Amino acid sequence: MTSRSVVKKILSEWKMEGEGARVRRSIGSSQLPDLDPFLMLDEFCATKPAGFPKHPHRGFETVSYMLQGSCKHKDNAGNEGIIGPGDLQWMTAGRGVIHSEMPGSDGVNSGLQLWVNLRRSEKLVEASYQDLNHKQIPQSSCDGVKVKVIAGESLGVKSPVRTRTPTMYLDFSVEKGGKLSQPVPEKWTAFAYILTGKIYFGTSHQELCEPHHIVVFSDGPNVTFENKDNEPCHFVLIAGEPLNEPVSRHGPFVMSTPKEIDEAIMDYKMRQNGFEEKYEI
Repeated sequence: MTSRSVVKKILSEWKMEGEGARVRRSIGSSQLPDLDPFLMLDEFCATKPAGFPKHPHRGFETVSYMLQGSCKHKDNAGNEGIIGPGDLQWMTAGRGVIHSEMPGSDGVNSGLQLWVNLRRSEKLVEASYQDLNHKQIPQSSCDGVKVKVIAGESLGVKSPVRTRTPTMYLDFSVEKGGKLSQPVPEKWTAFAYILTGKIYFGTSHQELCEPHHIVVFSDGPNVTFENKDNEPCHFVLIAGEPLNEPVSRHGPFVMSTPKEIDEAIMDYKMRQNGFEEKYEI
């Protein structure tokens, strides 16, 4: 079987976002505006009082995965909680959510946030959450490779997360000499984001990839990687089934037509159709 090869490698650079927070944006940047079905990937960092105060979403899902510190979440329907290190929040914004995401602890609060598009038929579903603390995320290991299965399946374990848009989200830690060929459904979009360390992707031609780079792969049945460095490598491997549908977006609203964007803006302005503020945020 032919392993997927690296077709694009981009270094994500810091930019300001929210109120005083910083993000390294890879998907959603000028170099990579989108990657169907993915709309955005941020490696974020916030220290009090910086953060992401009250803001809306409609038409897609946000996947927040904490790496360090914690994030305090609160929304217009009264949902609230704290996402700690290694915890996951998979939020389906659907027809509408207004929420805030603020640092939950002193010091550095960092993680990844991924935006996953929804097909047009599901863009106006009711908002919902799937929350997993770090102890609930399945893990497995083999020959110097450890994986946390956020969505999908790897090394014989499967995540309980239901993905409306079929998605695989794997967190790999690879020791020196560790290597694996991870199956990925063919025709799915696939990429990796390197957090720390160095890793080689590919088989006949191996590409060295370093921290804060997003690596986009060609099509194929698997992604093969190997750590030849002395230090461990930490990266996420994410794949999803392309929707191949029209996309119209404006800030936190992602719909299928400009008319639907106008409707989302009006609904938010009027605090209706999912944007009712029933609770203080």
